[in-house]
Amino acid sequence: KAANGFQGGYFLFEGTQLPLDDSCAVFVTMNPGYAGRSELPDNLKALFRPVAMMVPDYALIGEISLYSAGFKEARVLAHK
Repeated sequence: KAANGFQGGYFLFEGTQLPLDDSCAVFVTMNPGYAGRSELPDNLKALFRPVAMMVPDYALIGEISLYSAGFKEARVLAHK
């Protein structure tokens, strides 16, 4: 969190100067509703933004892909 917004290309972490890579990101995937899994601790939860995920609509993706390839009846073909 100390490196957030730092412009020098490096930041100090526990006495060590570390380079920043602005093309790198960290994602945490948690499903606390399943048995045996626990919530992320509050001190870590504060460092990440929540993101909602959903199941993709494969028929719509197929339809768009078929239309882009020039198929005239893409909607009918995509649902098969």
